[in-house]
Amino acid sequence: MSKEIYDIVRVYFEDVPSKTIREGLSLKEAQEHCSDKETASKTCTGFDAVSHTEKYGPWFDSFVYAGEVDD
Repeated sequence: MSKEIYDIVRVYFEDVPSKTIREGLSLKEAQEHCSDKETASKTCTGFDAVSHTEKYGPWFDSFVYAGEVDD
């Protein structure tokens, strides 16, 4: 049996290329990650995320379908 997997991609608004930061998640895991307030520069308050924003500018995490893997 196969299962769908998703990757988390960090997307930047300025001249920073998008990058995959997590791989092989279930849809539920990907949705939970992206609904966390710390996964977007506009809503984050934690030191690491705020520091990341100061260094790279505005950003957000999104998920993309990565394919299927055998269970």
